[in-house]
Amino acid sequence: MTSMKEYISIIIPCYNTEKYLEKCLQSILNQSFKNYEIILIEDSSTDKTKEIIEEYVKKHSNIKAIYNEENKGAAYSRNKALKEASYDLISFIDSDDVLDSNFYEEMLSQMKKEKTDLVVCDIYLKFENKKGTDTRCVACLDPSDKYSFMDNGHAASPCNKIFQKSILLKYPFPEGIMNEDIATVLPILYTTNNISYNKNTCYYYIQREESVQNSHLSEKRLDLFKSLDILEKRVPRKETNEKFWNIVIFNQIITFLIYYITQEENTSLRRQYLKKFNVLSKKYSISKNPILEEFYKKQGTKHRTYYKSLISLTTKGCYLLANSIISFYHFYSKKIKKSVIEKEITMDKIINLAKKQNSLEASNIKLSVVIPNYNYEKYLLERLYSILSQKEKITEIIILDDCSKDNSRELIDKIEKNISKYIRIKKCYNKENSGTAFKQWEKGFSLTEGDYVWIAEADDYSKPNFLKEVLKPIKEDKDIVLSYADTALMDQDGYIIMNSIKTEIDFLKTGHWNKDYINDGRKEIEEYAYLNCTIANVSSVIFKKEDYHDFFQESSKFKQAGDWLFYLYIMTTGKVAFSSKVLNYYRLHGNNVTSLTKNENHLKEIQEVHHKIDQMIPLKESQRNNIQKRYEYLKDVWKINN
Repeated sequence: MTSMKEYISIIIPCYNTEKYLEKCLQSILNQSFKNYEIILIEDSSTDKTKEIIEEYVKKHSNIKAIYNEENKGAAYSRNKALKEASYDLISFIDSDDVLDSNFYEEMLSQMKKEKTDLVVCDIYLKFENKKGTDTRCVACLDPSDKYSFMDNGHAASPCNKIFQKSILLKYPFPEGIMNEDIATVLPILYTTNNISYNKNTCYYYIQREESVQNSHLSEKRLDLFKSLDILEKRVPRKETNEKFWNIVIFNQIITFLIYYITQEENTSLRRQYLKKFNVLSKKYSISKNPILEEFYKKQGTKHRTYYKSLISLTTKGCYLLANSIISFYHFYSKKIKKSVIEKEITMDKIINLAKKQNSLEASNIKLSVVIPNYNYEKYLLERLYSILSQKEKITEIIILDDCSKDNSRELIDKIEKNISKYIRIKKCYNKENSGTAFKQWEKGFSLTEGDYVWIAEADDYSKPNFLKEVLKPIKEDKDIVLSYADTALMDQDGYIIMNSIKTEIDFLKTGHWNKDYINDGRKEIEEYAYLNCTIANVSSVIFKKEDYHDFFQESSKFKQAGDWLFYLYIMTTGKVAFSSKVLNYYRLHGNNVTSLTKNENHLKEIQEVHHKIDQMIPLKESQRNNIQKRYEYLKDVWKINN
């Protein structure tokens, strides 16, 4: 296995990237790890790319160049360079992208630590213009599950990985087609049993309009299916690899329809490609894909109806209707639907709001706001805007950063500098990532001085009257330990996906959440919260300030059901209040589908929580029956066998 003394061959195909190549090369030359060679393949560029390459080859002895006599494409260039590579470890970089300064040190350290043949990290999408939102795309949800490395939209990228050369030689990149990565990287992920995941670094994938992947819909985009044909020869479809192929079909074919073909604005051209897509995708039976069903369930009613209609009409050959639905959806998104997020939030707006907060009359209840942050630089100003817009006086704001890899800390420093004269604000930076939200929550509680604490997650948002409404019952009843409000679900840009969470928590159809209420905490558990988590997310709640150390310790043992357990523990200490108004917005990220292993673990945790509830109340026979029905439902939805 790899050692830190080993060398890496870094392969970079170059074609017409004179604007980006130097930044790419400097990000490699500035690496903390130095044992590498760089192989630049000049693919007959028509700009000054060749001159830049020649200049760097002269200056650096560990950079060499290969010159293609004619434009051959990235696959040909990678294959050619691979044969020339001096070392056993291979890294592919696109010439318009950049790396974290610790990229190779972190990746190699992970390979050495876990003794693996392949290491993967996250991809950070960085948009050149404001047409997209910078996003860190998680490459793996569960490192213990091999399929988790494949179950995301960037699984086929070779750039966020370090490979053993011997493995790559088994699956050369198919030349002369687009999406060639699918036929090379996916079979490697499938056949490699020891893969490691490093979350401490990332690959910066620069999104520019003129790049190949962001080009308009063309015949070449349908090369996807040629690459899939090659993949099928390398990994023949059979019952034993059905799970692999379900993942491939969803992430490569279905998402191509949903996120690429539908974005074509020329309706005539789009209709042609809907027809071509149907013909090429028929053998994959996309409408029967089990992951697609999971995808539907995660959508709001309007989105679910749209996606189901799109898939159904396209697979049935009703291209005119499918095209019309896409056009209407575009119109709805641009003209009718509005984001709940305030437009153009600037630092000046934040300062003005801080001044207004400072002028509010103090309440007899001191309220502390804790903002846990990890890589949410792009949402921080929005979040702070929604907090400072509150109609209730805020005693203090505490921002916790859990070792973010983006520019969060620079922004937090700037925020503190600009508003500290108007409102009490603290910042607390971890030296290393805590690994769990509960450690951050507990740290926030320990730093606060208020009577009540609002854990306002950095990527969520709220209405200006959130605090006013959730504090209203507390002002009348000091025995309330937890007060929360209804929540709406929004996407990354603040567009509503689901108008209310009520139907998603009221499994027994009791109507309990249709009106405001105050209830004894234990009674709330016994009648409603025993079955499922009835609080959508922590940002919708304010908690009475107490010493919850034991509660945090127990909850932190859970990866997926810990928040539910935490709420239950607090409910046992007093009363619960609820506002039926939608006052909180919970942001959903991306379209990753949860892996089977994660679902199985989630179910186990739910069962463990029910065991703890039984010790709290205890459970009645009727409740046990409802719980059992819930298990059967989850097993069916999550495709878990007994």
